[in-house]
Parts: sequence; C-alpha cells; structure tokens
Amino acid sequence: MDLFEYGQRKEMDKKAPLAARMRPRTLDEIVGQSHIVGPGKLLRRAIEADQLSSIILYGPPGTGKTTLARVIAGTTKAFFEQLNAVTAGVADLRRVVQEAKERLGMHGQRTVLFIDEIHRFNRSQQDALLPYVEDGTIILIGATTENPSFEVNAALLSRSRLFTLQPLSEEEMRTILLRALKDKERGLGEYEVHVEKEALDHIIRTAGGDSRNALNALELAVITTPPNEAGVRVITLETAEESIQRKVIRYDKSGDNHYDTISAFIKSMRGSDPDAALYYLAKMLQAGEDPRFIARRIFIHAAEDVGMADPRALLIASAAAHAVDFVGMPEAQIPLAEAVIYIATAPKSNSAVRGIHEANAAVKSEQTGDVPPHLRDAHFPGAKEQGRGKGYLYPHDFPRGYVKQQYLPDEHVGKRFYHPTSIGYEQKLQEFMRWVKGGEKK
Repeated sequence: MDLFEYGQRKEMDKKAPLAARMRPRTLDEIVGQSHIVGPGKLLRRAIEADQLSSIILYGPPGTGKTTLARVIAGTTKAFFEQLNAVTAGVADLRRVVQEAKERLGMHGQRTVLFIDEIHRFNRSQQDALLPYVEDGTIILIGATTENPSFEVNAALLSRSRLFTLQPLSEEEMRTILLRALKDKERGLGEYEVHVEKEALDHIIRTAGGDSRNALNALELAVITTPPNEAGVRVITLETAEESIQRKVIRYDKSGDNHYDTISAFIKSMRGSDPDAALYYLAKMLQAGEDPRFIARRIFIHAAEDVGMADPRALLIASAAAHAVDFVGMPEAQIPLAEAVIYIATAPKSNSAVRGIHEANAAVKSEQTGDVPPHLRDAHFPGAKEQGRGKGYLYPHDFPRGYVKQQYLPDEHVGKRFYHPTSIGYEQKLQEFMRWVKGGEKK
C-alpha cells in the first residue's frame, strides 16, 4: 500500500460509521463475552496460539461475531477470506476452495473463511463446504443470529465448535460508549461532549445489548447537536430519544417501578384481565426488560395460578419461553402475548401451590416416617428376603388401573395435600379423586 492508498484508507475510515471505526482490533479491546474470550478461555487460547479449528459464532446482532472474525484475521498467519451468505453463491465457494487448495499446496498456508450470516446459505451450499472443512482445506468461521441447531447443516455443525455470544450487559455497553466518547483517533473525542446520565442510560437500555445500535445512536446525537456558548455539545434525554427513535419509558429495572410493574402484570393475569396484562407486558418490553425474565414469570404463574384448572397453560408458557431463545426479539413478543392472553383467560386454581406448601410443612415440622415395606425398592439381590416389595399391588392388574393400598408412611396415613377445586379440568379430577378416596362410582 503506497502513501496515496494509505491516505485514502484513513479518509474512508473517518467517514465510516462510529460502530465500524470503534470495532476492537485486538482481544484485549473486546468488551464482553468473557465466557469465551476471557483470559485462559479455549477460544482465546486458540486465537493467540494461531491454532484455530472451524467454529460457529451464534448470538444476537451487535454482540461481536464479526469483531471476533476481524480479530482473528489480524492475528492469524493464515490467509483470511470473507463472504456474506446473502450475496455469495456456489461459484464464490468454488473459487475460495480452489484458491485455498493452491495456497496450501504451494505455500503451506492455511485459509480461514469467514461466512457472515451463514444461516442464509441453503442446504446444498452448506453441503458444498463440508468436505473442505473436514479435510482442513479451509478453516470455517460461520456467524449467525439464528439457532445453528436448526439453521446449520448437522454434519457441518458437528465438525465445528459452537460458541454462543450473549447480549452485552448495561455496564459493558456503558464502557463501550464512554470509550467512544474519549477516543480522539477513532471515536468522538475530537468533540467537547457532555452526555446527561439519563440520556446515556436511555441509549443503553433501548439498544438491547446491541453495541452497533448504541454507537450509531450516540454518533447521531453528537454530530447533530450544535455546541453551546462554551463549545460543549450537551446530549439531553430528548436528543437521545430522537437519535435512537424510542421514547423513554419511566421504568427503573432495579427500583420500585420494576417491582410494581411485574406485580401488576402477574396480578392482572391472576385477575383474568388480558388487556391489563398485555399493557404491562408491552411496557416491560418497551422499557428494555429482559424477555427471559418475563417468560420465567409467565411460566411460574401458569403453574401457580392456573395450575390443574387448565394444565395446558404450563405447556403454552413453556413454548413462549422457548420462543424467546429460539426466535428472539422482537418476534418473540407474539408468543409471549399469546401465553399472557391464554393464562389471563384460563380458569384459575392454586391447588398445586397449596399442595406442595402443605406437603413441605408436613415434611419440615412432623416426623417423616418410613416408606411402607411394600413400596420399597426390590430390584437388587436379597431384597425380597428383607420383605421389600412384599404385598405390592400393581395397579394395572386391576380394573380402571386402580387398587386401594397404602402409599403414605404410617405417620401420615389419611392426610391430604392436594385439594382439587371444581373449576375447569379440576372438576374431572375432583370426581376421580372422590371415586379413588371413597370408592364411589362416577
């Protein structure tokens, strides 16, 4: 590269978005993902030793997948090639593979191929990579925002090591933004800037762990804000809202507002008000609450307050929780909303939570008692001689799969912990339990 080309590159770098300019160049500059690139971690050791094998990087946008690939490009002695699965085709793969073979054969140099958005490759394109990943012609780095278990060829995935990147925490995001404000070479340090705490907090919250989104919003706020009389660009909350295109929602995730809102959310579902429950769901999501936290509360509520009145509620809550990880936001808000509506409109029973609480109380405060001999394990030599399992009646040998026999320890015979209500599905259970306990015919 001559001086003219170097000058052009520097000028292009200055015109690049802040997120591109601030992209970490070394492992030490990377913020977050310490579980995979922290000191002593496997991926870091492999990169530093230049002994990388094929890997798949999976995580939400803005968490550092491309950054890691670029860091590898800057440290490895291998030839680095990059393709984007959106625009690349089989012809591009053939070219890369042919050049990689020649490079390896003539110079003994390996080739690292970085494929961004690898999930966009169809099955035949992924299959075309397989033999060359397997024989070491290329070392693959695939980056994807979609679950590789569903979007990447199983054979290709089995020949790669999967690393999952997590959304950046608020403190990690803060570190990145403050670094950009101070950096005079690549960041915004050439400007005199004062960012109000509320404004910075708003950008961090609404970016949702996406550093690219946060940096671009910060840059827009700074370059569009004129300096005041003292020459300082003051970034207010209003400016931050305009820059990231989201209004602030008064919601302190560690304060009363957080606990009040989640309390209102749960009580609205318990109170069978789907409209109020949806409102609080939307408020929490818009305020940047972790959707996994919300999914966990829905899951617990399905068992605690709907329970056996409609056991399907727990399955729907489980499906919504799975969607948060499998689909991701913002689409996952739809199955979350479906679960909220289903639970809010379902019949309610807290018999499950009352039952386990009563059983816990019995175990903690009363004599536990021994397991009746006929229920004890009899699957080992000499068990029968000890009287284990003797007299046990196998329910399936009797009509309707039931026979009356003692299951509780002697000290607790006759006690009841589960009290079914007459609501929803539990009405059928109540009739069955009445028959079981009293021998009455339905």
